[in-house]
Amino acid sequence: MREAEASERTCIVTRRRDAPEGMIRFVRAPDGVLTPDIRSRLPGRGAWVTARADVVAEALKKRAFSRQLKAEVSASPSLPADVDRLLEADCLQSLAMANKAGAVVAGFGKVCEALEKGAVAAVLEARDGSAEGRRKLAQAARRAATARRVGERVTETISLFDSLQLDLALGRTNVIHAALAPGGPTQAFLARCCRLAAYRGESAAADAQNHDSERTDEFGPLKDATEQAQPEDRKLDE
Repeated sequence: MREAEASERTCIVTRRRDAPEGMIRFVRAPDGVLTPDIRSRLPGRGAWVTARADVVAEALKKRAFSRQLKAEVSASPSLPADVDRLLEADCLQSLAMANKAGAVVAGFGKVCEALEKGAVAAVLEARDGSAEGRRKLAQAARRAATARRVGERVTETISLFDSLQLDLALGRTNVIHAALAPGGPTQAFLARCCRLAAYRGESAAADAQNHDSERTDEFGPLKDATEQAQPEDRKLDE
């Protein structure tokens, strides 16, 4: 058996096998409480579930955890939402680590400058930022890509977090736009974001793309390059 196959786990609901990264492990605490083991490090017998909120909810409904763990467990009806919060916190902690490693710049101007230098692996856009700010960033990304002759698709855009969450993770205020440089810390953060987005049944950039019905690319709605950013974006993200 290949090493990859040997490390796969079977979902207690769907019975499908997948790599641990695509699943969530649950354990029974000593007091009988069902506990999500987001990083798969807790001791004891584990129950593996496909990392999707609807599958976790189905496991609760079918009492699949008790059967797999061979013991009665106490599980809150809010378990799917609790797991979402844990996955989100894991992402933001990883972002904070990337920031400490010097892999993050914040502010519209600094992000545009990084794009022009081609030193961006991913762009962060606060999901509560303005559509105008997303348009401006899309234009900057396209201009930078054209200058480097690499086409329009230049980076991955993450729009899973609001401005306050980005503030706390990055240790500054009013963060609307940020960029991450290539490297290990960024890849670790992106992997966690993909996991969170998959759990929610969306893509990491879905929020940014769905705010407006106009023609879009991965950076959100597109408009003419002469448009100005909304005042609140200039004020909040300088």
